[in-house]
Amino acid sequence: MNLQNKSNQPIFFIVAGEASGDLHGAKLIRAIKKKSPKSRFIGHGGDKMTEAGLERMIHTDQLAFMGFSEVIKHLPFMIKAMDESLTKLQELKPNRIILIDYPGFNLRLAKNCQELKIPITYFILPQLWAWKENRIKSFRNHIDQSLSIFPFEQDWFESRGISAKFVGHPFSEIEIPKTTKVQFFSKHKIDESDTILVLLPGSRQQEIDRHWPICRKTVAALRQEKPDLKVIVGKAGGVEIPKNIKGLIVEDEDIRAAMAFGTVALTASGTATLECAVLDIPEVVFYKLSTISGIIANKLNKSPFAAMVNLIAGREVVREFLQKDATEKNLANALNILLEPSKERRGVLSGYDEVRRSLGIPGVYDRAAEMILKRTCHG
Repeated sequence: MNLQNKSNQPIFFIVAGEASGDLHGAKLIRAIKKKSPKSRFIGHGGDKMTEAGLERMIHTDQLAFMGFSEVIKHLPFMIKAMDESLTKLQELKPNRIILIDYPGFNLRLAKNCQELKIPITYFILPQLWAWKENRIKSFRNHIDQSLSIFPFEQDWFESRGISAKFVGHPFSEIEIPKTTKVQFFSKHKIDESDTILVLLPGSRQQEIDRHWPICRKTVAALRQEKPDLKVIVGKAGGVEIPKNIKGLIVEDEDIRAAMAFGTVALTASGTATLECAVLDIPEVVFYKLSTISGIIANKLNKSPFAAMVNLIAGREVVREFLQKDATEKNLANALNILLEPSKERRGVLSGYDEVRRSLGIPGVYDRAAEMILKRTCHG
C-alpha cells in the first residue's frame, strides 16, 4: 500500500476483549477518525466500538474470561478466535494492528502474526510489572509502539529496553454522570439523609456469580447495625443480578451517578476501583477467583496491591481483601468505618486527591491517535 493510501485511508485491525477495553477502543476510534476520517477499523470489540465504526468480528462478551481455569475451559473457542483473526489479517493486510489490554490473547496474536510484518501498537499496556514479566521478551520482539496510561509504567518498560510513552490516563477526562443528584435520588426514591452502599461486583457474569454471595452476606452484616441502609448495585450490560437482597436498587443506565452520589462502595478489583477514586466515593476493594486460579495467581503476582488506586499511589489508600480474606466480616467492618465521618474516611479521600493528580491532563485519546497516525503514515 503506497504512502498516499496509507495517509488517506489507513486500515486498522483492532482488538479489545472486555468491557473497559471496548469503552477505550471506541474513544480511540473516534479520535483517529477525527484526524483521519477515512480510517477503517476491523476486529474484535463491543457495542461501543461498533457504534464508533468498528466492523466487528467477535463481540467482547464472547471473549471476557477471567482466571486460569476459566480460560482453559474456553480454550477451543479462543483457538478458533485466533485462527479467524489470523485469516482476516492475511486477507486484509492492514496498515497497523491496535491491541488494547487483554494480554492473554493479544500478545499471542502479536507473536502469531509476526511473519505478516504488520506494525503493532499496544494501547493500555499489559500489567507485566505484576504478572508474567517473562512476557517482556515477546513484547520487545513484536510490539512496534507502546502507549502507557499509568505514570509509573513508562519507566518500568523503558528500564527493560522498551520505548513507551505515557499519554495520560483516560480517567483524567472522565465524563460526569448524565444524571443530577436530585434526579438520581428522585428516580430511586432516596432521601438526602439516606446512607447508600454501592455494590460494584464486576462487569462479567463470571465475576457476578462468584462475588454476589459475599455481597449479599456483607449487606446482611451491615444492616444488623444500619437496618435502613440503602443498597444500589451498578449493573453492567449483558449480566444478570440475583434479586435476593431486600430493597435492592438496580442502576444500569448511569452507574457513575451511583458512584458519585453514594456514601461508600464495595468494589470488585478492576477499572471500577479507579473510577471510584475519580468520582470521590470511599471504597473497599475485594476479589475472588476460583480456588485453582487463586493459587496460581498468588504464585505469579509480583505486585504488592490489587487495586489500581493503591498501585498508582504506591501505598494502601483503600483496604483490599482478596480470596479467603474477602469475608463478610472483614468487608462489613471496613465499610462500617467508612460510613462514618472517620479519620479513615478522610484518609481515603485525601489519597484520592493524590491519585487524581497522577493521571495526567485531558486529551489522552487525541494524543494516542496522533501518535498512532504519525507512526502509521510516516513509518
